[in-house]
Amino acid sequence: MSANQFGSRFVITSFGESHGAALGVVVDGCPAGVNFDQALLTTQMERRRPGQHGSGQIVSGRNEGDQVEVLSGVFEGKTLGTPIAMIVRNQDARSGDYSQIKNSARTGHADDVWKNKFGHSDHRGGGRSSGRETVSRVMAGSVAQMYMQHASPKTRVIGYAAQIGPLTLSDAEKAQVAKTNIDACQARFPAKNQNEVSELLKKAQENGESYGGIAEILIENPPAHLGQPVFHKLKSDLAMAFLSVGAANGFELGAGFEATETPGTAFHTPESQVYGGIRGGVSTGENILLRVSFKPTSSILDVAKKGRHDPCIVTRAIPVLEAMTWLVLADHLLWSKTDKY
Repeated sequence: MSANQFGSRFVITSFGESHGAALGVVVDGCPAGVNFDQALLTTQMERRRPGQHGSGQIVSGRNEGDQVEVLSGVFEGKTLGTPIAMIVRNQDARSGDYSQIKNSARTGHADDVWKNKFGHSDHRGGGRSSGRETVSRVMAGSVAQMYMQHASPKTRVIGYAAQIGPLTLSDAEKAQVAKTNIDACQARFPAKNQNEVSELLKKAQENGESYGGIAEILIENPPAHLGQPVFHKLKSDLAMAFLSVGAANGFELGAGFEATETPGTAFHTPESQVYGGIRGGVSTGENILLRVSFKPTSSILDVAKKGRHDPCIVTRAIPVLEAMTWLVLADHLLWSKTDKY
């Protein structure tokens, strides 16, 4: 199993299992001299972690502290340009909850697929196929964000839930996301009626039901000219980054699939946002709008009632998608600095 790396210039290697001793990441390629913002790292880890009491999010009951130990690559508050190694130790794993699935795979999960592929796998909490693997991505994405704030300080990445099950944001609500504290909203769904989504997910949790949804990522003020045609277009690397996240099953850029319904004479207009800020695989400098769909959480009925599971994965996937966005941006910005002749 060798495909645990991501990136071409800003390269990360993720390791660890859901119920192992720790999860971690090695970041290789971050330039020296970047301010290492411990507060930013702590905030992003807090946004991803389960067990947040009073956060207003309807999520898994697993309560991990997710305290990051930085092992290398940082000295006197700045990156050294050498590999940055970080780990988070697992403390609230309940491996006994998963004893039955050792010989009986859960519907919709990767239990049987991984066991059949590799011959030997860690069944506890899904092992490496667990959503807990995203701890490594958020650690690495936080370092990428530090670099981007150093190299492109006006760039912002804003993620939010645009749809939770049958509930969908209106265009007017979407227009306000840049001015909204998304994390203060139930399920990171910035609708005017917060009670509606709260009740939907509470009932789902009680009944062993689950829902899918759509997350949108808005990149404000991205650097222009990012992207390496032909096989590392900015859009293709973003698609790969997002679809590598567990439960993600669809990706759209700009107008996405709706573009199929519009005649070309109406679709192609100067400075049109339908392109999503990327043309020819290269960023134009305009805002980039991305959309990712997620299937309903696989743990349902008795499995969900007995265990600790999210009734909708979109809520906690948003910080992960933001982290993956920062990783792609950092990778392509470093790449663009080396392709000038």
